[in-house]
Amino acid sequence: MSKKVISIFTAFVFMLILCSFVSPCFTDKKIEEEKIERKIVYNKKKRSITLSWSSFGSSGNYVITRGGSRLASEFVQVGSTSELTFTDGKPNKNKFENYYKITRGSVTIMISLENQIFGDNVYFYDRKYEKAETARNEINSHFVNIGLGGANGEWTTKRQAYYFKANINGQTYDSGGSGSASSAEANAVELGFYSHIGGLGKVPSDVKLGAVFTRPHLSGGANATCTFWRSIENVTVMRDFAWTVSQSTSARRMLLESTSKYISDIGDTNFWGSGGFIADTHYTAVRPNWGGQQQWYTRNAVFPSGSEAMGGSYNMVWQGCVNSPNADDVNSSIATTPIIKEKPFLFIGDDGEYKIFVPAWQKDRTGVSWSSKDMGKGQIQDLLAKWFVAKEGDTDVEINAALKAGKNIFFTPGHYALNAPIQVNRKDAILLGAGIASVTLEPTEKNIWGCIFADDKDGIIIAGLLMDSFNSTTYQVRIGNEDSNANHAENPILLSDITCRVGGVQAKNIQIQVSMQLNSSNVVGDHFWLWRADHGSQKGGDLRWIRDRCKNGLIVKGSDVTLYGLFTEHYQEYEVLWLGERGRTFFFQNEPPYDAPNQASWSSQGGRVDGYAAFKVANTVKEHQSIGMGSYAVFTGTDGKVNKKNGFEVPNSPNVKLEKMCITRFAGSGNIQNVINSTGGSTATGAKRVALYNNSEGIQPYDEEFVLPNNESYPSYISMEK
Repeated sequence: MSKKVISIFTAFVFMLILCSFVSPCFTDKKIEEEKIERKIVYNKKKRSITLSWSSFGSSGNYVITRGGSRLASEFVQVGSTSELTFTDGKPNKNKFENYYKITRGSVTIMISLENQIFGDNVYFYDRKYEKAETARNEINSHFVNIGLGGANGEWTTKRQAYYFKANINGQTYDSGGSGSASSAEANAVELGFYSHIGGLGKVPSDVKLGAVFTRPHLSGGANATCTFWRSIENVTVMRDFAWTVSQSTSARRMLLESTSKYISDIGDTNFWGSGGFIADTHYTAVRPNWGGQQQWYTRNAVFPSGSEAMGGSYNMVWQGCVNSPNADDVNSSIATTPIIKEKPFLFIGDDGEYKIFVPAWQKDRTGVSWSSKDMGKGQIQDLLAKWFVAKEGDTDVEINAALKAGKNIFFTPGHYALNAPIQVNRKDAILLGAGIASVTLEPTEKNIWGCIFADDKDGIIIAGLLMDSFNSTTYQVRIGNEDSNANHAENPILLSDITCRVGGVQAKNIQIQVSMQLNSSNVVGDHFWLWRADHGSQKGGDLRWIRDRCKNGLIVKGSDVTLYGLFTEHYQEYEVLWLGERGRTFFFQNEPPYDAPNQASWSSQGGRVDGYAAFKVANTVKEHQSIGMGSYAVFTGTDGKVNKKNGFEVPNSPNVKLEKMCITRFAGSGNIQNVINSTGGSTATGAKRVALYNNSEGIQPYDEEFVLPNNESYPSYISMEK
C-alpha cells in the first residue's frame, strides 16, 4: 500500500473517530427540520397570517420568504425577525396560496395552511406558480428514491397523495413529450405503490396532465401481476394513459383524450396483468386495448364508436358503458348499472375552500356521472366544518371521538396503527381514505374484533382504505351487527375501493375468521380486493398456510347486496360465501390458495369434496344472480396432489342464475375439476367455460350448516394469549 493511500486511509479513520465523539457525520437535515414546531393562523377579519415556530439555528435573524405554492418558481422576502413569530399583513388573497420559508443559518423550514391541515404525506401542485414539469419531476423522484417502483415498494409503509389544483389561463401540467407513456420521450408521471393522483377541480377537464404510466417491476417490465395499490381520479390525461396494473388499482372520473393500450411495452412481448378496475371515465379519441390482461372490470365508461374487442384473455366485463365490445366468450356487456353512488372526492370550491363532493345515488345508469361543465348530482360538504382530517399517528380513540361528535373522517395517506376498531355508528357517516391509507391492527393489545365495525345504519360510506392486520381478529371489516334487519333501500350503504390484506407483511402468526362480513342489507360494493397474501416480505411455502390463516374472504348475510368488481383470492375455505337473498355480483376474479399442503387439509362438505368453491351460494338461498366470473388454478405450494372439485357452487333453484363462468390453470399440477356443480369440465385439458347455469342438472352441493362469527364468537383455531 502506498504512503498516499495510507495517509488518506488514516485521515478517514480519524474523521470517523472524531465524529463518534462529537456528532453524527451525516446529519439528516430533514429529521432536524421535522423536530421544529411550527404553526400558522389565518385571521379572516384582518386578512392576515401569523406564523410561529420553535427556535432553530445558531445565530442571526429568521428570514421569511413567501411563495404561492410549495414548489413555486419564486419566493420573495416578506420579513426578518429575531422573534419566534411573524405576521404577514398582506398575504396572497387565497389563504392556501401562501407558503412560507423560514430560514436561519443553514436550516430552512416551510409553513403553510395546507401542510398544517393535511400533513406531510399530501403533496399539492399549483400550475399558477410552478413550471409544467415540476410535479412530474417530484413524483418521479419519489418513485425512484423511496422504492415505490420495485419489489420492495410492495411492503413499504410509506403512503402519499398528489393533488393538482385546477389549471388557469389555458395552462396544463404537461411539459410536452411523445410516444408511449413508458418511453423516456413521453415525460410521463410514473405512479408507484400506495400512491394517489387527484384533481382538485370540479370536473376532470379542470386538471390536465400529459402522460401517466405505471411501471411493472417483474420480468423486465413485462409482468404486471404484482403492480398493486395505486389510484387516480378526476383528471384529464392528454396523451398516453398506460395504466399497467393488476388488483387494488382504481382509475375513476377521468377524461382520456388519447391512449394507446393498457400494457407495458418496456419488457418483452409477453406482457400479462391480472386485472383492474376503471369507472366513470370518458375516452374521447381512441378505443383502448387491454391486450395481455387476464381480466378487467369497466363500469360506466364512454368509448368512441365501435364494438370490436378491446383485449383480455378470460373475463372482461363492461357495465353501463357506451360503445362497449360485442358480447362473446370473453366479453360480457351489461347495458346499465342498476344502482350506484360514485366515490366521494376532495376538490376546491368557488370560495377557495376545500370541499368533499358526495355524489348522489343513481339507478339504471349508462355512461359517466359528469359533463364538461357539471360535476353531477350530489352534496357538497365543507371539509374543515364537517370533517375530521386524520393524519398518520392519530389513534382509534381520536378517530372514534370525532365520529361520535358528528364528523366524517378524511384519512390522509398514512399507516394508521390501531388498538381497537373504528366504530361507525351513525347514519350517513363517511370514512374516506387518500393515498391507499392503511388501517392496521397492531399486536400491542388483544383486539378480537377487527379494523372497522359499521352499525346497521342508513347511508354509511367507507371508501379508499386498505385494512391490514398485524394481530389476530374475528373480522377485518364488519358491516352491520349479527342480527341486522333494517331496510336501507332508500339510502343504501356504500363501500368503494376497499382492500383487505391478510399476511404478507407481519412477523408473527395471525389468524382471522373472515376479512369482510356484510350483515346489513342494501349494501353496494364498488371494487374490492380481498387478499390472503400468496407472497410477502416473510418466507412463504407451507409455512404460510399456518402463519397467515383466514377462512373466508367475504361472507354476505344481508339481502339485496350488489357488488361490482369483486376480486377475492387465496382464502382457506369458501372465498365468497353468500347467504343473503337477491344478491348480485357483476365481475368476480379468484385464485385459490397456492399453499394447501395436501388434500386432507383442504376438503369441504364434511371432507367429501376436494377443496372449496371460490364462490359459494348456500343451498338455502332462493334468489341470486352473478355474471362474469373467473377462477384460476395456481396450486404451487402443495404436495402436487391438491385439486378443487368445483370453481362455483350454487343450489339448483329457478331464481339462482350464474352467467359467463370461466376456469383455467395458470401454474402447478392441481386442477379445478369442474366449472360449477360437477359440470363444465376440468382445467386439466385447458380453459373451460359455462355460459349459463340456471336450475341446471349439475349435482347440487351437500347441505351444510355454516358457523358464522357472532358477538361472542372467536375462530376455534385461534388461541389467544392470556
